[in-house]
Amino acid sequence: MTATKQTAQVTAVVDGTVVTPKGFQAAGVSAGLRYSKNDLGVILCDVPASAAAVYTQSHFQAAPLKVTQASLAVEQKLQAVIVNSACANACTGAQGLKDAYEMRELCAKQFGLALHHVAVASTGVIGEYLPMEKIRAGIKQLVPGVTMADAEAFQTAILTTDTVMKRACYQTTIDGKTVTVGGAAKGSGMIHPNMATMLAFITTDANVSSPVLHAALRSITDVSFNQITVDGDTSTNDMVVVMASGLAGNDKLTPDHPDWEHFYEALRKTCEDLAKQIAKDGEGATKLIEVRVRGAKTDEEAKKIAKQIVGSNLVKTAVYGADANWGRIIGAIGYSDAEVNPDNVDVAIGTMVMLKGSEPQPFSEEEAAAYLQQETVVIEVDLHIGDGVGVAWGCDLTYDYVKINASYRT
Repeated sequence: MTATKQTAQVTAVVDGTVVTPKGFQAAGVSAGLRYSKNDLGVILCDVPASAAAVYTQSHFQAAPLKVTQASLAVEQKLQAVIVNSACANACTGAQGLKDAYEMRELCAKQFGLALHHVAVASTGVIGEYLPMEKIRAGIKQLVPGVTMADAEAFQTAILTTDTVMKRACYQTTIDGKTVTVGGAAKGSGMIHPNMATMLAFITTDANVSSPVLHAALRSITDVSFNQITVDGDTSTNDMVVVMASGLAGNDKLTPDHPDWEHFYEALRKTCEDLAKQIAKDGEGATKLIEVRVRGAKTDEEAKKIAKQIVGSNLVKTAVYGADANWGRIIGAIGYSDAEVNPDNVDVAIGTMVMLKGSEPQPFSEEEAAAYLQQETVVIEVDLHIGDGVGVAWGCDLTYDYVKINASYRT
């Protein structure tokens, strides 16, 4: 039986994956796009699923995103997502768009699907054409299944500079039925979502319409994927796609359904879990940084300041060096365009208060340094202006980040 961990109305499924929700299968193979690693994957649903997606706001949206948007525009349903790593198929002009459409056609033919029920995603180096002969052969090798091995084959196929697979799964009860949400993601560098700078694929067996699913995804994205940053760079390719098979058997969900909050929380937790895993696995990172801001004028301003702090290179390097230099936190708050009263701000690192009412507080440098050696570092800020709250996640900035990105193509 699947191991679980209980939290409120939602249960974390410890070994759950994108194939845990009813109706989903996955596969991943090595198509030869990058050495001998898996580099081509698919998620397949037994039925056309309600679907929604959010996309990077880069002016240079890659060809796969345009194809996915075209698919969803027909009836807002998907039955498969075909994904490759190693090559982003971005800034590749008419040929790149033709190749992305061919990927969609090849996947549809392989699994007997309608063309518009297939989404396409790519990640990797920008400005290179897809090796379509390898893509064609690779898609023919895909044999989706429902085991952990099948899910992990997909999870590894989507990775680039990631050091670990990223997955999450949560369950809840709706209309007396068990409803599951599962997810897989990739992301390590070029992470500063403005939705969104990574790839995430979420599956659920909930019975919910596409418009309702889309509204929920957009809302949750703003407090999860859009609240992470690794290096401040927004990419060209990345998106979050969610598919709902409806096979859990619950009554159709809307915000008026008595169990709506259960589903929303399961989806939110899945997205937040994946977002934090991406932040923690930032290129060269050794620590996850979580910034909690309260007392802002609005939630939006609190989220903005939290992300400003966690995105500061000076804050990130101080955390890497275990240096409790809280002045860098104040510096990041100071150049935010959110409302701030400079005479009444509190700052704490862990449980150690560094600043209270904008007055420096005594603390133990040794204890602070010891705390900053931990894998997770929490920074708390109180602005004492209003009721706005926000959280953001990021990572430290290390020598290895430079090494990885100085030789990304070689």
